[in-house]
Amino acid sequence: MSEPSVLRIAIPSPLRRSFDYLPPEAENPRPVPGVRVQVPFGNRVVIGILLEMAAGSLIAPRRLRRAIRILDQEPVLPPDLMALLRWGSEYYHHPIGEVLQGALPAQLRTGAAARLRPDTIWRLTEKGLATQPRELARAPRQAELLELLREHSAGLSPARLERQHCNWRPAMLRLKEKGLVEACEITPPPVMAPVTTAGRGNPPALNRAQQNAVDRLLESATGFSVTLLEGVTGSGKTEVYLRIVERIIATGRQALILVPEIGLTPQLLERFARRFPGRATVQLHSALPDRERLAAWLAARDGTAPIIIGTRSALFTPLKNPGLIILDEEHDPSFKQQEGFRYSTRDMAIVRARNAGIPILLGSATPSLESLHNAARRRYRHLLLPERAGAAGSPEFRLLDLRRQPMQEGISFKLMEIMEEHLQRGGQVLLFLNRRGYAPTLLCHECGWVGRCHRCDAHLTLHQRQQCLRCHHCGREQPLDSQCPECGSLDLRALGAGTERIETVLQERFPEFSMARLDRDSTSRKGSMQRLLGEIRAGQRRILIGTQMLTKGHHFPDVSLVGILDGDQGLFSADFRASERMSQLIVQVAGRAGRAERPGQVVIQTHHPEHPLLQQLITEGYSGFARSALEERRSAELPPYRFLALLRAEATGRDLPLQFLQEAHRQAGRMEMDGVTLWQPVPAPMERRAGRYRAQLLLQSASRGALHRLLDQLLPLLEESRSGRRVRWSLDVDPVDLY
Repeated sequence: MSEPSVLRIAIPSPLRRSFDYLPPEAENPRPVPGVRVQVPFGNRVVIGILLEMAAGSLIAPRRLRRAIRILDQEPVLPPDLMALLRWGSEYYHHPIGEVLQGALPAQLRTGAAARLRPDTIWRLTEKGLATQPRELARAPRQAELLELLREHSAGLSPARLERQHCNWRPAMLRLKEKGLVEACEITPPPVMAPVTTAGRGNPPALNRAQQNAVDRLLESATGFSVTLLEGVTGSGKTEVYLRIVERIIATGRQALILVPEIGLTPQLLERFARRFPGRATVQLHSALPDRERLAAWLAARDGTAPIIIGTRSALFTPLKNPGLIILDEEHDPSFKQQEGFRYSTRDMAIVRARNAGIPILLGSATPSLESLHNAARRRYRHLLLPERAGAAGSPEFRLLDLRRQPMQEGISFKLMEIMEEHLQRGGQVLLFLNRRGYAPTLLCHECGWVGRCHRCDAHLTLHQRQQCLRCHHCGREQPLDSQCPECGSLDLRALGAGTERIETVLQERFPEFSMARLDRDSTSRKGSMQRLLGEIRAGQRRILIGTQMLTKGHHFPDVSLVGILDGDQGLFSADFRASERMSQLIVQVAGRAGRAERPGQVVIQTHHPEHPLLQQLITEGYSGFARSALEERRSAELPPYRFLALLRAEATGRDLPLQFLQEAHRQAGRMEMDGVTLWQPVPAPMERRAGRYRAQLLLQSASRGALHRLLDQLLPLLEESRSGRRVRWSLDVDPVDLY
């Protein structure tokens, strides 16, 4: 049998296939799968990942191009990650090259070495430590540098020196010639989770439900299992996480904690950092610089970081000794990647845990219906934390009927009276409205002109403070004119309310109470979110206004009232998941009330107080809603009782996406359907977005296997179709958003 001599390489391209190359001329050791290979591709040179060594190729050897060089001796993607990513590529029908490339830190995608280049710092030598700055009186710039380095005995980087001492290099070189300073190389440490409060403190005592959860989880800590930890808001899920992680890392294994968004879970990060000082590594989120991301990635790979905390892409971090995966807020839609490789973090994390033979813990106060369905079928173990930890009790719910009620910019006078009562008693008030900006629509009262986005089928949102109109779908922005662009009238009226408008109204109504607005606009500057949260916890802000950013696990002990300003949002949506998401938002934001000694109250403004969903939420809680919702899904043959795939297409011309999808419909119709329902192509609910027209084709089946067999046949034909080259198209398996 001949020795394998062909490199089968995954190239980052939209083609769903691998490519064969001859080994480099100077190849020495035989490369192993998972290493990076530099190869010619068309008229470019790209970085690919070796999938396997093959004995031959379907392409004649004389036509095969030769790889340029092998970049790694050891695989940057170890075998367990390669297996996971290949599974993901097959299940989500996404090109393997793009899947593997996306799993690497940005610096490794460009061919950089899989190690950190050391930092250079300048520090004093023993001679420099013994030298006083006054001895350099005739060289004042050298004396200043000597004094600066004496104040920073660990040394200073060139960047720090640049900020503190302009034109420092000539004087530093003179100090070096005198033997007073030296340049040293150090390896930068990975970024650790920040600690904003001092002291580790003793962990709180566990209640009976928490202790039971910890004991049950530790029983299965050495093998694969999936556990759904459902706990009411404030029930102490994080403390359960901490106890389990403590036991896992004590055995020399690593824990991977996945959170929806790093910036919105600061208290969870801080609790990990305080409990495990110097051992909780935050990595792989959008705000982390590339070099720091690589440092954390390498620390996890080498086993020097026992705890890794990150967002969905952290799932693809190599772990030397994996021991546990935790998915916090497992229901959160942001765990589904919505562009490119459209994977579910939850589902792929379960596959990774199964392959590694380790437990995975899914935590939420409002679990997804899919997870509850799997728990009911005993695929997942289901553990409950039914009561709040400590002395906190459950908040009181009240539906506030808005019909015939006097209102001011979306707030009823009755709610303002309730706010006054809580504020006078020293409590904090939180108002939730999932709509940022001042108003969602600007209207001319004279001619009826409405501010619309020229690139989307959407209205422009008025942002009063920035004096602009902004599209929240494509980001387009234009200055706010004082008169109507159609008729010139000055009577322009803002319709509806966003968080900015609510803040303005409340500043007029409660001028004696300080307030904080938390949304994407008010927290865009670095550090602003942490500053506001610190002021809220210190009691410096009495009225809190915000979007769903306020629902993500924050602990505000003085919040005694939560007001939900638009309880009707999602009651009558065409999206079958809208009621689930609305219920989760209501329960999550309601959970901010009464988390300490103060009793909590939740007031939901609604024009439909008799609506069954709202009634069920306040009488039976989220579990009651979930039971009814699952029964409705079963009757309607929707997930989790059916499996979906959504074929999307978009183009600058209106007709092209539908033409492509109609061709896909015809192609699929000629195949063996095997129980797969093929719906007619339709325009997307928002047909035009960012200047492109969008359409979609839904496939539905009671059998996951039948659906994938059809897709396996259909996608190669679509790649070769002429109409497919005129549109941008994608496939979304198990979509969470039909928009």
